[in-house]
Amino acid sequence: MSHRPNSIADQFPDQSERIHALKLNDAHFAKLADDYEALNNQIHRAETNLDPVDDFTAETWRKQRLALLDQIAPYLR
Repeated sequence: MSHRPNSIADQFPDQSERIHALKLNDAHFAKLADDYEALNNQIHRAETNLDPVDDFTAETWRKQRLALLDQIAPYLR
C-alpha cells in the first residue's frame, strides 16, 4: 500500500497508539476516521490525476477533509 499524504497519522504523528485505540473502542471516532481516510484517498487520487476532478470539486473535498479533521482533533488532545 502506498503512502497517502495527509493521513490522520501524518496530522498527529505522536498519537498513533491513541488513534488505534480510539478506532477500536469508539464507534463515532472510527466512523470519522474512516470518512476522513476515504475522502483523503479521493483527494490524493484527484491530485495525482488517477481520477481527475474539476477545481471546484477538489476544493470542496479539501474543505470537507478539514471539517472532519476539526472533529477528530479534540479526541486526540
